[in-house]
Amino acid sequence: MKWIGHIGFALSGALMSFNALAANPANPLVSDQWRARPLVLVTPSAGNQGYQRMRRLISNQQTAFDERDMVLYTIENGIGQRNGADMTTAETEAILEDLGVKPDGALTVILIGKDGGKKVQQTGFVNPEELFTTIDRMPMRRQERTADDRASKPE
Repeated sequence: MKWIGHIGFALSGALMSFNALAANPANPLVSDQWRARPLVLVTPSAGNQGYQRMRRLISNQQTAFDERDMVLYTIENGIGQRNGADMTTAETEAILEDLGVKPDGALTVILIGKDGGKKVQQTGFVNPEELFTTIDRMPMRRQERTADDRASKPE
């Protein structure tokens, strides 16, 4: 019976390795893991009102966005950018494929944690304040804030 436990452990290790390697290496989200919290906005048209509103609110709250180590990915009509810099077609396609999102569907908002996992995926407008609140509830963010508070206190 002991060998059954060993097989289960070996299989779970193999599955964890598979999941870590499942992301397309062209996907720039892979390099953001453990460094940033990507916010991915996918819209079939830059003229989408919900998309325009989100972009405007995010630009007005850039400090809050930056404090949370967020990175903005936008994919407008299949053309991708990371923080305003153009991505290659391969990078854009890799993001869409790995996230399972179609570029010609409804506005899709995806928040990814520093661990690389999807934290929010919604269709349509999402108020950035709701995303900030979601992030602030995350254990890693709470640890970051505690560390920041300690660093800012004079001795």
